Amino acid sequence: MNQVNKTVRKRGAEKRLAKRLAKYSFEKKAFDVRVLDLRKLTTMTDFFVLCSADSDTQVKAIVDHIRDKMNQRDVKPWHVEGYSRLRWVLMDYVDVVVHVFLKEAREFYNLEGLWGDAKFETIEDDLKTGRAGEHEN
Repeated sequence: MNQVNKTVRKRGAEKRLAKRLAKYSFEKKAFDVRVLDLRKLTTMTDFFVLCSADSDTQVKAIVDHIRDKMNQRDVKPWHVEGYSRLRWVLMDYVDVVVHVFLKEAREFYNLEGLWGDAKFETIEDDLKTGRAGEHEN
């Protein structure tokens, strides 16, 4: 890892990005949004953002919205998987990977269980609570 990446990590840029991506998901009514901290468990990424949707139309809306908002910041996903089926869409932003699930698919694949050793925060919708709400576990 080069010195620039170490400096960015110290400032917490990845965690801020994860929370920003979570916020964008709420703008299209995602629910059960969690940020999993994987930094001590793997080198493949630093954070997962997990969120659920009630329909494939909503999954598409959430994914498209996140992509549009990040494109406005001139940040493009390195890779996107599952967009053609819209049951589980993975958006890889390298340090943060977003998983947008249909509710049933999320229960079936159970990433929270697979990554049970990860610290996580349940992120609440600012619009519903009137403030940024986070619950750390």
